[in-house]
Amino acid sequence: MASYFLNSSPKVTNLTTFSELFKTKVMNRKLIGRKKEQEILQKALDSNEPEMVALIGRRRVGKTFLVRSAYKNQLVFEVTGLQNATKAEQLKNFAIRLNNYAKPIIPIKPTSNWLDAFQMLIDYLEIKTGTGKIVIFLDELPWLATKKSGFLKALSFFWNSWASQKNIVVVICGSAASWMIQKVVRNKGGLHNRITRRIYLTPFNLAETKLFLHSKQINMNNYQIIQIYMAMGGIPHYLKEVEKGKSAIQNIDDICFSENGLLYDEFSSLYPALFENAEEHIKIIRIISEKKQGLTRREIIKNGDLPNGGGTTKILEELVSSGFLSIYYAFGNKKRDMRYRLSDEYSLFYLKFIENKRSGGTGTWKKVSQTQTWKSWSGYAFEGICLKHISQIKNALKIGGIYSEASVYNTRGTDDFPGCQIDLLIDRNDQVINLFELKFYKEDFLISKDYAGQLRKKIAVFKARTKSKKQIFLNILTTFPVIENQSSLGLVDQYFTMDVLFAE
Repeated sequence: MASYFLNSSPKVTNLTTFSELFKTKVMNRKLIGRKKEQEILQKALDSNEPEMVALIGRRRVGKTFLVRSAYKNQLVFEVTGLQNATKAEQLKNFAIRLNNYAKPIIPIKPTSNWLDAFQMLIDYLEIKTGTGKIVIFLDELPWLATKKSGFLKALSFFWNSWASQKNIVVVICGSAASWMIQKVVRNKGGLHNRITRRIYLTPFNLAETKLFLHSKQINMNNYQIIQIYMAMGGIPHYLKEVEKGKSAIQNIDDICFSENGLLYDEFSSLYPALFENAEEHIKIIRIISEKKQGLTRREIIKNGDLPNGGGTTKILEELVSSGFLSIYYAFGNKKRDMRYRLSDEYSLFYLKFIENKRSGGTGTWKKVSQTQTWKSWSGYAFEGICLKHISQIKNALKIGGIYSEASVYNTRGTDDFPGCQIDLLIDRNDQVINLFELKFYKEDFLISKDYAGQLRKKIAVFKARTKSKKQIFLNILTTFPVIENQSSLGLVDQYFTMDVLFAE
């Protein structure tokens, strides 16, 4: 589940501290989604134990807003790391933030090391304890913990010597998911096993995207919303740029192709903000973006002329943990058939359309969206969206109580059999396999005689090559309804429209 605050302009007067201003603004904002995540944060607040909550999620996904909303009445200290700053700059920023909260209660003096900084924080928090559970929030931890700075050791000291005995919630947050997992969640030092709760924040799904847009009085229908989602995904910070009264095409034009648009050059800062030596990450993203069906690790190494070692594996793991790549298994779940697919909609859209067409300026997308290139790409993008909404598809099939595995199927032709590609299949424990055709179309979909023949051949090849004894059901999921005719009778078992993807 995902969240974001709606824009608001509260009238604030006679406020002398940052914390007062902060609390007033938060009180006037509305939180969208994040029900499960809010429950986790509330349980941490209600427990009788000290809690350390690790909050992990990609850049711009709404982590900070979630914490500020959930803990607006308990938050007594917050600091955010500075990107590309030195240890001295981070310490100065920490002291400034602490001074904003602590003055005139206690004086805050400059310090050159993190142990002293956390001791000052303890001195301030000692005054705040005893009035219910308090919360401190350390945001963008990977930026705070510069190399050889001693930050993580000092954080361990803070927790083990003081916070672990107090009525407190410590929230640590970071956009660099791989760093957070390796350095904090799996920490072998003083923070080992200190994390009491974890939250992995993901972008909005389609239902949440619709709720967010409608909350801003942007009453787009599902077809328009899917077009928006194809270009920018469910990232709240991106979606807030969508304007009411404009179509999806107009909004994409303004946000992605106008020089003043938020996503015009977001790609250039997206990966460097999360990864060291981001050039290698971007290189892999570019390689995978060129293949609709994704690539195996071996293919990625070959296509990119990359070293076959732990470095490449680490980069792939970082991109997966940060939500930019997804792993899909071929039917049968053979590990060697594991494929990496670019699952970040904005990155895919940028590399396909924005990067080489930015000079066209406003109006570019209105032209491009009418081309055959867009029609071909939109089908692939729609497949990716469907793969992200497997749970909604399973609910539409009414198989929630049946164990099932989703996968893809793609095999090359041989002398005996033609090639076969299946967009999505769901292998069920009740001896059924659902084969899905996923079609993005701007109007009702008509199954022609030729297409019906292709579908029958596809089912036959799948049965012959997999030797599966399970019942095969053919399903079609399209944007708009399928027009049934003589060609479709007795062929398709169930039809679904894009509306099933919008179920909560």
